[in-house]
Amino acid sequence: MKTELAPENPTAQDMLKPEKNDRSGVGVHYVDAYLKPLRAGVLLPDGVKFSAKRRGLKVTLSLGLQKGEGIMRRLDVSKDPIVMLRAALDEAGAKIGVKLSLENGKFVLETTAPAAA
Repeated sequence: MKTELAPENPTAQDMLKPEKNDRSGVGVHYVDAYLKPLRAGVLLPDGVKFSAKRRGLKVTLSLGLQKGEGIMRRLDVSKDPIVMLRAALDEAGAKIGVKLSLENGKFVLETTAPAAA
């Protein structure tokens, strides 16, 4: 089942400009800006809350009581923060049976497993 969550943050890409270098090597400012619309949580039509957060190199997706974590791996995945974040989101989503993507400028959550309340 696909559910539209929130519009993407159009200023996230600006955080990757050389003058905005955060010296993290993984683009934490970009990741924070990218996930900002989902940080506080979005209530799905069935009443389950979904949120996405970053702490250090760990990205956490929460769906109800389920939590999936993914790590931004610079050496194993890529030096590109966009690719690293995508891999971390896919890793976290796979652990709870969801896939987070962008379609037409909006975050879309595709669930493959029943959500826990």
